[in-house]
Amino acid sequence: MSKKVIITIVVLVVTACALFSALLIIGGVALLRAQKNYTQPTSVVVVPQVQPTKAATSTGATDTPEGESSLSPEVLAQMDEIQSQVSEIRGLPQKTDLIRDLMTPAELEDKVVNDFFKDYTEEDAASDTEILSRLGLLKSDFNLLQFYLDLYSEQIAGFYDSETKEMYVIGGENFGGTERMTYAHEFNHALQDQHYDLENGMKLNDDYCETDTEYCAAVSALIEGDSTNTETYWFYQYATDQDRQDVFDFQSDYSSPVYDSAPAYMKEDFLFPYVKGQVFVQSLIDAGGWDAVDAAYANPPVTTEQILHPEKYPDNKPVVVDMPDLTAGLDGSWEELDRNVMGEWYTYLILARGWNPQFNMDDAESQKAAAGWDGDTYVYYGSTDSTGYLFAWRSTWEGKTDPNEYFDLSRKYGLARWGIPDVNNTNVVSWTSATDGKVTLRRSGSDVLWVMGSSQDLVDHALEVIGDF
Repeated sequence: MSKKVIITIVVLVVTACALFSALLIIGGVALLRAQKNYTQPTSVVVVPQVQPTKAATSTGATDTPEGESSLSPEVLAQMDEIQSQVSEIRGLPQKTDLIRDLMTPAELEDKVVNDFFKDYTEEDAASDTEILSRLGLLKSDFNLLQFYLDLYSEQIAGFYDSETKEMYVIGGENFGGTERMTYAHEFNHALQDQHYDLENGMKLNDDYCETDTEYCAAVSALIEGDSTNTETYWFYQYATDQDRQDVFDFQSDYSSPVYDSAPAYMKEDFLFPYVKGQVFVQSLIDAGGWDAVDAAYANPPVTTEQILHPEKYPDNKPVVVDMPDLTAGLDGSWEELDRNVMGEWYTYLILARGWNPQFNMDDAESQKAAAGWDGDTYVYYGSTDSTGYLFAWRSTWEGKTDPNEYFDLSRKYGLARWGIPDVNNTNVVSWTSATDGKVTLRRSGSDVLWVMGSSQDLVDHALEVIGDF
């Protein structure tokens, strides 16, 4: 399952709205909360003056890089000024110049279709949709690729491309308060890349993120949380009265029909690196200032558990959970479509944010049940004729009560989703589903196992190969 990662680092409009809502009354302009069901940050940065922890300088732009000819001298001067201010806040000098420009919404849409998603095919999207629907997160007929294209075209407010070293703010010729704040966010990504090498040093690249989505979700939260806090600090210290009015006006008029129609899990997952990342990075700042944030790039978080529970960073490492090859003993018509780690965050989303509210568990219960996560591995197989599937997900849990809490809530989830079980005892629950085939949930010691398959023989085969349950 692709937990879709856009390696190009972006700041999103709906996240900016959530951030703007968190800003208190500044300079007499109240930034009112939008009447939308956004997840709000739980930590608000209040810093009348920002004191950098180390000397900072900026090289500025000595020559006009390619792509800047369309910018007015006034806009270029503002960009240079913001770059100097962000470098001061972060204590990171700008090492090299970069290509920077404004981009219209139409140009962004072309970029999304022909660049961001050029390697994500309809077949990839169909495979992801199949797996996500088995997990109850999407309807089986959901058009995932088109939705991604529409969503990113609507939501990207600016981006920094760590491969081409290009930075854009979406807004056409306008460079008002929202664009200036976005520029502060995106320039911080450029500083991150210059100092820590996002693609190679931090391994935030397509190849690595395809095989370790949990690590990339955690690192993305570090990177976006850093930039979200930086733009917040910038706004408090450097925003003009006009900037504040622009932000107020923007939020008052803003609408997001594509985001508003997104599946429940996607709305939450979309905001995760920004909202949860902001809280995680703020915890680092509280403990050791920006030096602690810089140190995190040398020893990055590796799980969403560490992002959700900053006190578990950096010492609480996940347990490696073995999952054997379940095609052993099957005929040659089966292929492994996906193998990865679900992590605490997606465990929570599965329990609490399914496409059908009827089988969503209570939010607080789901958070508590997922919080005992200590490691997992899942695997998904499909038959070459697309008539059969097999899914197995084995997780391990930390304390004596954690596996019980997770198992019990998963049982409750199953009862709501699949109805009356065929088997229901202390350690085993099994169902027959008209849409999902055979489903079994099992507990053994600190481990919990989900197995789903298109036939009982497939489920029995998986249980035999996995053993211990």
